Amino acid sequence: MNKSLRHLFYVIVVLFILLGLSTSMIQSVFAAKLNADPRNSRMLYEEFSVPRGSILASDGTVIAQSDAVNDPFSYQRSYTNGALYAPVTGFYSITINADRGIEASRNSLLSGNANSLWWSRVKNLFTGTENAGATIRTSINPKLQQAAYDALSSTGCEGAVVAIEPKTGRILAMVSTPSYDPNQLASHDTSAVNSAYQSLVQDSSNPMLNKAVSELYPPGSTFKIVVAAAALESGKYQVDSQIPAGASYTLPGTNTQLTNASSAGAGSNGQISLENAFAYSSNTAFAQLGVALGAQTVGSMAQALGFGSSITVDSGSNEDQAMKSVAAQFPTDVSDDKLALQSIGQGDTTETALQNAMIAATVANGGKEMQPTLVDGVQSADLTTISTTKASVLNTPFSSSTADALKQLMKTMVNKEYPSLNFNNVQVAAKTGTAQNGQGLIDAWITGFAPADDPQIAIAVVVHNTTDFGYKTAGPVMKTVLEEAISQ
Repeated sequence: MNKSLRHLFYVIVVLFILLGLSTSMIQSVFAAKLNADPRNSRMLYEEFSVPRGSILASDGTVIAQSDAVNDPFSYQRSYTNGALYAPVTGFYSITINADRGIEASRNSLLSGNANSLWWSRVKNLFTGTENAGATIRTSINPKLQQAAYDALSSTGCEGAVVAIEPKTGRILAMVSTPSYDPNQLASHDTSAVNSAYQSLVQDSSNPMLNKAVSELYPPGSTFKIVVAAAALESGKYQVDSQIPAGASYTLPGTNTQLTNASSAGAGSNGQISLENAFAYSSNTAFAQLGVALGAQTVGSMAQALGFGSSITVDSGSNEDQAMKSVAAQFPTDVSDDKLALQSIGQGDTTETALQNAMIAATVANGGKEMQPTLVDGVQSADLTTISTTKASVLNTPFSSSTADALKQLMKTMVNKEYPSLNFNNVQVAAKTGTAQNGQGLIDAWITGFAPADDPQIAIAVVVHNTTDFGYKTAGPVMKTVLEEAISQ
């Protein structure tokens, strides 16, 4: 071989090596990036050519599925009672892909691309069977979801409801109002989808925002559960302990007078039992109790219950975007006047409906806070069970004796102040909350569980920008859901 041919041979070898490296880089290193590029219409058609897995309620009711259609995309997503389940399902669109809810948190499974589905893909390759996404069964109870949605919608206000099974952490209902219809975003008409999306995001009521996990509200007197827990857990207070109260309380270092909603909250001779302070929602008592305990003590209990940290619903997967709540807030680097306000759920104290429901569930479950879950199980297209969710303890913020004492306080509040919350010989344990939100309106709350001595369901309800107290506005919503749950 002469010199020229040898040089040509080397050049060809180098070119083949470069070609091999380039192809390998595209297929491995850059594959994910190229697949995710919104300009890659081929990938979009390929993704929609595979039937995406269904999303089911706990009883097997289909709440999201892919229907065969006669267009280039082959399948189109459809949602049963879209607005009812939108906070749970999220949506799937040709312009935005998987967004929010289960659609986003279990996207890889629903699309059939999850690592756990590799064996199914291998079998389909040899059998010629069409690939398909996995089915996700949620913990949502359709009757509770409907009851919560109807009752909350009837208030005419924005708000949220979260119902939890205390012993397991399973979310039985998750409602956000106003809601939206994901079917509007599932259309294959890109102009219509973009128009619908812009209309929704520009709506001042934020219908696409899941207010159960993504909106913070001042919790009002429902936060007194946290302060009472801190007091009981300190060992310095019992249910019958006498604490300072009074008709008014001057916030430390200020001339601002804090008062109570009812005269019963003042106690007698400036003193009141912890039980009565809780039952009559005494602001003067709990503001002083918070200051006496100190920001670090109350803050530590709040932190143990999840304040300051985002809550992840389900354990999730590194392949997907988990559903997470925004972090509830209880600042501890504050002066005593601010601490007093924070201790009655005002000032800078804020939390989500999910957080408040988890607190009630923790009391109901003897002090054990369970990992909240929406997914009960996952099943492949050939009906093989891929995974089943097991209940797990997230934290134990207080002892069982403290939980029992808190349960007594919540039962006493119902029996002394709002006995109409009980129904059909079922004892309810609850705490109401009425928070001024700085806009001249009220965020009305109620949280609790039933039956009080054998809790099957814990719940939190928030009604935003209303004009009446927590009991009158949020109370009927809670009672409707509890009655439906206990009747099943």
